[in-house]
Amino acid sequence: MENENELHWNKLADDEWSRPSARARRVRNEVVKGEIWDVLEKEDFNFRSILILDNLQLLEKYLWPGYDDSSSNCHVLLIALMVIVKQRESLPIWSIFANNADHFPSLFRRVLSMSVDESVPIAVQSYLIAFLISAFQSLDSGIIRKECAPLVSISIWHNLASEQVREAKFEEHAPLRKAWRAANKRYDAADDNMRTRLEFERSWLYTMILKFVRYIYSLEGPATVTIRYCERFIELLIDLESQLPTRRYVNTMIQDLNLLSLIKFSPVYSDEGNGLLRDLCSLLRHFVNFPINGHTGVQYNRSESHDQHCARLARLQRTSLKHFKSKLTILALSNYGAIERRVELENHLSQLTESELVQLCSTLGYRTIYPSSINLEIRRDFLIEILVSTHEQQKTFQETVKDLSLLPTEADLYDPSLLRNEFYDGSRSLAIPKLNLQYLTVGDFLWRSFILYRCESFFEIRRDMEDSIKRLQPRTSGIKGTVRFDGFSKMALPITKPAILEVAPPKVGSDEPAYVRAEITLETNQLASHIQNEWDSLLPEDIVYLLGVMPQDDSSALLNRHANKEAAKLAGLSVLRTARVVQLQDESGRVIRDKAIIQSNGHMYRPGRRKLIVHLDALAYKIDEDRKAKGRADIYEDINIIVRRKGRENNFKRVLDSIKSLTLSNVPVPDWLQEVFLGYGNPSSASYKQLPGRLQRLDFRDTFIDWSHLVESLPGRKIEQEGNEHANIGPPYVLETILTGQKSEVKPSKKRRRDEKEQTEPTAELVKISTYQPPNNGPFIADSPKMNQTRFTPSQVDAIISGTQPGLTVIVGPPGTGKTDVATQIISNIYHDFPTQRTLMIAHSNQALNQLFQKITRLDIDDRHLLRLGHGEEDLETDVNYGKYGRVESFLDNRSRYLAEVDKLAVDLGAPGAHGSSCETAGYFKSVYVTPAWSKFWDIVESDTIGADAVRHLFPFHYYFQDTHQPLFPVDGTKEQLMYIARGCEHHVEKIFTELEDIRPFEILRSPKDKANYLLIKEARIIAMTSTHAAMRRQEIADLGFHYDNVVMEEAAQITEIENFVPLALQHPKHGRLPLQRIVLCGDHLQNSPIVQNLAFRQYANLEQSLFLRLVRLGVPTINLDRQGRARPSIAELYRWRYSQLGDLPNVLSALEFKQANAGFQYDFQFVDVPDYKGAGEMQPSPHFIQNLGEAEYAVAIYQYMRLLGYPAAKISILTTYAGQRALIRDVLGHRCARNNLFGLPRIVTTVDKYQGEQNDYVILSLTRTNRVGYLRDVRRLTVALSRARLGLYILGRRELFESCYELKEAFDRLLQRPTSLMLVPGELFPASRELDEEVEATEMTGVEHLGQYVYEMTQAKIKQLNGLAITAPALPDIPEHHDVDGSLVDGDEEEEGFGIEPEELEDSIGVA
Repeated sequence: MENENELHWNKLADDEWSRPSARARRVRNEVVKGEIWDVLEKEDFNFRSILILDNLQLLEKYLWPGYDDSSSNCHVLLIALMVIVKQRESLPIWSIFANNADHFPSLFRRVLSMSVDESVPIAVQSYLIAFLISAFQSLDSGIIRKECAPLVSISIWHNLASEQVREAKFEEHAPLRKAWRAANKRYDAADDNMRTRLEFERSWLYTMILKFVRYIYSLEGPATVTIRYCERFIELLIDLESQLPTRRYVNTMIQDLNLLSLIKFSPVYSDEGNGLLRDLCSLLRHFVNFPINGHTGVQYNRSESHDQHCARLARLQRTSLKHFKSKLTILALSNYGAIERRVELENHLSQLTESELVQLCSTLGYRTIYPSSINLEIRRDFLIEILVSTHEQQKTFQETVKDLSLLPTEADLYDPSLLRNEFYDGSRSLAIPKLNLQYLTVGDFLWRSFILYRCESFFEIRRDMEDSIKRLQPRTSGIKGTVRFDGFSKMALPITKPAILEVAPPKVGSDEPAYVRAEITLETNQLASHIQNEWDSLLPEDIVYLLGVMPQDDSSALLNRHANKEAAKLAGLSVLRTARVVQLQDESGRVIRDKAIIQSNGHMYRPGRRKLIVHLDALAYKIDEDRKAKGRADIYEDINIIVRRKGRENNFKRVLDSIKSLTLSNVPVPDWLQEVFLGYGNPSSASYKQLPGRLQRLDFRDTFIDWSHLVESLPGRKIEQEGNEHANIGPPYVLETILTGQKSEVKPSKKRRRDEKEQTEPTAELVKISTYQPPNNGPFIADSPKMNQTRFTPSQVDAIISGTQPGLTVIVGPPGTGKTDVATQIISNIYHDFPTQRTLMIAHSNQALNQLFQKITRLDIDDRHLLRLGHGEEDLETDVNYGKYGRVESFLDNRSRYLAEVDKLAVDLGAPGAHGSSCETAGYFKSVYVTPAWSKFWDIVESDTIGADAVRHLFPFHYYFQDTHQPLFPVDGTKEQLMYIARGCEHHVEKIFTELEDIRPFEILRSPKDKANYLLIKEARIIAMTSTHAAMRRQEIADLGFHYDNVVMEEAAQITEIENFVPLALQHPKHGRLPLQRIVLCGDHLQNSPIVQNLAFRQYANLEQSLFLRLVRLGVPTINLDRQGRARPSIAELYRWRYSQLGDLPNVLSALEFKQANAGFQYDFQFVDVPDYKGAGEMQPSPHFIQNLGEAEYAVAIYQYMRLLGYPAAKISILTTYAGQRALIRDVLGHRCARNNLFGLPRIVTTVDKYQGEQNDYVILSLTRTNRVGYLRDVRRLTVALSRARLGLYILGRRELFESCYELKEAFDRLLQRPTSLMLVPGELFPASRELDEEVEATEMTGVEHLGQYVYEMTQAKIKQLNGLAITAPALPDIPEHHDVDGSLVDGDEEEEGFGIEPEELEDSIGVA
């Protein structure tokens, strides 16, 4: 049936819009209505059919080009459906409408009109609401903002209950009255048509809310369809409430309509089956009651919120005493604490009659009359609810967060609200917050992030627990009540009941135990040694999971993951508790450190039993004990499994702890960043040109290579030299910027749209250039400074200038444009120009951080000021250990070396005594001997009567400097030259004592931990860590008193927004503010986004959003690096279209390796069309584990061919788009190449997502898919894939599939200009002597079988050649005719991770047997 559907849509597309045509195609209504809309409606708008139509470019090629004011309603509805599916698939939407932008207002008004049209079916109205939700989430688009803004403007206040309510709002915020008058003035000046439009705009939302109220009180149409409409509408209201520009006037109207109370008393809300609607209502209540001034955007603190609450109670008391003294005297005279709880308020108000309640509500300004069209009966309990909900003490969002546990139980993992998020298909709303373009406050952002991160963590934990249970294969034993395990998992072990060792008394102010110590016995003697090592690597603070598993009779139901309250039982999981590792002991009670191998009688053996000492979740333990005291069973008796998780995945608690502490602490962001971070105000207000603290004069040291480099790096600026105006002075350069124009004194209009630039007088920049004699660091080779050798481009120089200045710098770096070099130079400039400031370096991955750090070490930065935190330090390719403890050791090593230098100086000065015995004695020696010696020397030689010979003779440290690589003072040197050399010697000597002074605390501190902490908070000036490490250690680092002034973040577009934020808050505020001066974000939002596995969190909640991307969307000024130096220009052409004006650096145009052809290949890049192999294309041996045997064989054959020609294996990478294909290619390589020295293995076989940030000379890329494009429609991933190769790129895929994809059209138009059969050039060996553009005869490979035979014959010839040279050739494995792929596991514990999603980033996947 599905195939028939697809054939129908493909045929229709061919007939109507797919085939190229010289003239524009006319849209036929009979096609739109009869052949598309009616078919979709008949199959209940099947998502697969809509997705097929989107793949066929229905919107881009047919619906939108053919839209005009006369288009049918079905035409409009189909456009709305296409927008919805693109939103769900995270594809570009609104740029499509830019091609015919004049018609978009008409389309949008049609959607609005149909959304209030009662004749439109409710199911269709739900799609219209989804369209509008997508629009209100895209206010960064000019065409959307123009249409959406009037719908939520102050004009909607015409629908408030009374003039009294409106006047009360005007009194709260005076500018509102002015805005109200302006809106009325505009209406009065409008003609009849415009008035009709304005009336519709100001009444649209009010009408929609009334219709929603009618639906929830009297279901119309099918109940399920109406409920889904109501859920969608609440989602729309939540989106409007959660962004300040849309909330400002909407919140007042929602409160005026008492919407939350109306929902609460509706039959729909009371229905037990509508849990999602209730959860959405709770989320709406959170945002409606959020403590913020909706007009100024200022968040109320706890005290201000309490004052407002008390003011409302006081008003209620005054009104009660005045109008209802006989019945409400007690309420009126009670203290606030006695009447702020719901129960007390209901008891007091229940004494009033219904008419009295109406009078009280009306007096207080609450609506009691609703339009008759909704047939709403105003009941007594509803009126009481209005009063109670307004005056009761509400929980703040901080209190809500504080009450949420960070450690899950089975009840948390199988909470229905969490289970709903697992199978998201876009058809329904979800009751989770979204990360929007804008946030209400920083606290709001942190609250949303905490909720989402907690939900995602619990989702991943549940998935891992179920996976372990499935692998262990629990079965009920013949003995009643016992469970046996027939399977195996390396992440889980069967255990007996934990033994409770100690329950510590509660701490002051808490009712839960301080800790609950328990012992768990682990039987590891049957495990393989490598798995034993993994269990032995459990560290203190690691989280382990204690499970009670009771298998169900129906084993087939295990792990079906039904999203209902029986899911835990179906999984066989009856109990889950967490525990924190304290200590791992052997069977004798000795602490296990490193590897638990013991020597006995000359033999090595490993104890088979472990004792794991843990602290149980104290809160859960207390609850369990309370239940036990009430007669319930002891759940710890049921625990029979312990599960561990991989380290990176199991960091969730520490990260949640960090986010929670930030949420509770009201942490600020720097004042200059506040509005930009929240998404309001002028997007450029945080850039250095707009800040009052802009530095006019800066030393750029070695940024510029020479004068010509400086001039070409500052185009458009007038350059003047200070002093000599004719000579081209050399570096180092000091730049002083003078603004020669004058800014306009006129304030910009507040009504300026985001896409309009401020109209100011142009300002010209005059740059005055000066230089200076760099200080002499000393006469030894080691004293010579390490200078920058990179000739930065003008855009790179702009980025360096901006990053060196205070403020926010956003650097967009396309592939190969030198983002890392720019970041390195910025850090170097800050280090030298601001010696008291400290810089924090952040990256998403250890690999990227190490690359950045290694480049830092090559610049003129003292090693003692560098520190690398986290576990990736050991992968640094440096001779020096830059970790905390390695740096401490380095300080102590330097101590010995420098003290020896002190002794040498003492000999030079003839000073008796043990001056080099300690840092303290060295300091005494300096003050008594060294400083006076230098003072005496300078006092004499600075006299005009002293010549060069006297300088030589009087110099006090000849003996010490006798080991320089050349004579210290040249024979023919002038006095000035000799004094310059002497200054260098003084600097060298001074540095010895400066470093010894820095080392002195390490003599005093005894604990290695204290020394490491002192290094972090006092000595290090450039500190590097990953974003994950920062999130895990945030509280610990901040509590040490760590402070820093600058943050430089690499890979910023690959880091989730909360991980972007935490490094900005690794220190406690000073005087209520974070003292950050610079934030530099380097990244590329046009490449991969952060990896989020769950579809709901990724697409619905937008958890994959990075701060980098959001700032770009908001219009924050970016500096775009525009010259790439990685790839051949021809290869760069494949992705150049994604970037504005991306050019090439000279090296890729002139270097020999870029001009030479690839040996054995006619082309430097090719797309190779791979048909079905053995009758099959893509296949899935297990769900979401996608493989393509033909492409795997083809990729390996190309690799073998290259190796036979002499290409180094280290210069070849094989990439694929899916984890299943990666496993298959590794398996084929294992059979063909691993044990054959002719081939060996390539540098890496991995997925595209895992290879971002990497490069290699030659890349073989397998696209894998043959049925549908899949997630590769996200062009960001294709951009990554195409930009990894420097010299050669060979892509394997299905032409007919990918060339028809609209999103990938630009790239495949370029790829398909060349033949799609692999073209080889016989007779060449690596490296080729042929020029790239040289004509050559080539042989066409007709398929994988042809290439395989070709490689086989070459291999045989190679072996014969080796044998002829009397060299033993490796055995060549037979080339089998068929490679079986059955999806079986390599070992019992490796399996794919994708449950319900298909991204290739699901890293830990099975191999293929």
